[in-house]
Amino acid sequence: MSWIENRFEDNVIMTSLDWAVNMAQRWSIWPMTFGLACCAIEMMATGASRYDLDRFGIGVFRPTPRQTDLMIVAGTVTYKMASRLRRLYDQMPDPKYVIAMGACTVGGGPYFKNGYHVVKGVDLVVPVDVYVPGCPPRPEALIEGIMRLQDKIREQKRGLPADAKKRAQQFDIPLPAGV
Repeated sequence: MSWIENRFEDNVIMTSLDWAVNMAQRWSIWPMTFGLACCAIEMMATGASRYDLDRFGIGVFRPTPRQTDLMIVAGTVTYKMASRLRRLYDQMPDPKYVIAMGACTVGGGPYFKNGYHVVKGVDLVVPVDVYVPGCPPRPEALIEGIMRLQDKIREQKRGLPADAKKRAQQFDIPLPAGV
């Protein structure tokens, strides 16, 4: 047996690129608030020092969508506000995530039946990753939703681009099996 065998086993980290990127991304989420009603008060309370979102890798709420990767929509979304919500979502860099916070955001809330002006769920405007129900949900519920989003980020697979097969055939590059 050579002197090098079994010498470095505790010092070498073997991992996949997916795991490393996902770990870095889930512990450095940059949120943008989109507070529209009473749920925004609970969202602001969650960002205060009592709950300390820095423990979960979420720093200060960012003022512009170009610096964020998470949009927290909290409150009643009206049809007049839906286009602005979509515009802000489109300005966010990829990958981008959305948390729908509160009964009004998730499904229209008490305005669902007779509210002609209320969008019956923000998922009709932007794709939603995590739903946090409640009227209004407590800060602990929003933290739970953020933790569910972190779990979702951890399980993401970063595959090849959609046109990778065509580009590989163009240059005669062998692809892994199953692609």
